[in-house]
Amino acid sequence: MPPPSLGSSTPLVPPLYQSSVYTLADLDALDRIMTGSEPGFIYARDAHPNASAVAEHLAHLERAHWGIVCGSGMAALSVALLGFVNTRDRIVASNRLYGRTATLLRQELRRFGVETVFVDANDLNEVRSALAQPARLLLVETISNPLLRVADIPALAELCKAAGTRLLVDNTFATPVLCRPMELGADLVMESLTKMIGGHSDITLGVLCGNDPDLAPTLRQIMSVWGLASNPFDCWLAERGLCTLELRMRTATTNAAALADWLPNHPGITRVLYPTRADHSDHALASRLLPHGVGNVLCFELAGDGREAVNRFMRRSTGIPFSPSLGNTTTTCSHPATTSHRYESPAEKKRQGITDGLIRLSVGIEPLEQIKEELAKGLVA
Repeated sequence: MPPPSLGSSTPLVPPLYQSSVYTLADLDALDRIMTGSEPGFIYARDAHPNASAVAEHLAHLERAHWGIVCGSGMAALSVALLGFVNTRDRIVASNRLYGRTATLLRQELRRFGVETVFVDANDLNEVRSALAQPARLLLVETISNPLLRVADIPALAELCKAAGTRLLVDNTFATPVLCRPMELGADLVMESLTKMIGGHSDITLGVLCGNDPDLAPTLRQIMSVWGLASNPFDCWLAERGLCTLELRMRTATTNAAALADWLPNHPGITRVLYPTRADHSDHALASRLLPHGVGNVLCFELAGDGREAVNRFMRRSTGIPFSPSLGNTTTTCSHPATTSHRYESPAEKKRQGITDGLIRLSVGIEPLEQIKEELAKGLVA
């Protein structure tokens, strides 16, 4: 049966279209949708109304012309890579990336004959040297996971433009509230919507946005034929998260900055990593590129016996759940050495500074004093 008519009424909350397939009047209607001469939907793996609504909203936030919503952040990254690289192509990538991203580049793409050259993205001369040979993409994170190094996106965009290379930026830690890489010269931007944009730890989605209209049809086809599509319910929840994104992001960022100044006062902590701190490597760059804050994630290292010190902290600070992701409304903690970067070699962890005593804190929107009280329980000597 067709849905009942709403007459002149319009739902205040966007509807959930939990349908995998849509009915059509005839073959001519099918052709009009397939050729793009008429809007419409046929099969949810190709497109559905909830994904289209989120993609349009995010493209607007990112100042992009189009957006493609995928089943996860890694799916969005995979769509970008599959759309640009072929056997014997090169990619240049930051040597400080989310662990699964590094594995995808180093291990999976290598199986298909794609070479990835990892560079210190904060060393522009090293990047320039790597781009002296043809490269299809340069991949960086706006704020790196987990040690929060900040990418100089305008400078990297200039290097890419001179080399004929596309710049792809993972903007997950910053979100479009704090940084819009497209406005700074990036060609493509991706986000894991699972994190702060969804904001409630109940979805798994990603988005890829860009400005070149010729790319969108190819990338949408890749999303569909590789089975990297999103589901309607998660997209419907993501639309809800977007309504409060700026409020949540600004509150959590303010809390994180205050905690970054408070935590070093505890003798059980040997270092705190947060770009607003004067002792952070990219303090000046962050002040210039991210004037509205550097996000809700910070890291701190515990004194003592590494893993056991972390276990003690987690068992005492029960109000700060150990949850190996980020972006909930409540504050959670993670352990990069055994979660996000678990499969990196000991030498690679050492190079990046990911120690057994390092904790990554995803700061929430609770009252600041409440977060301090819970953290203090785990920092008692």
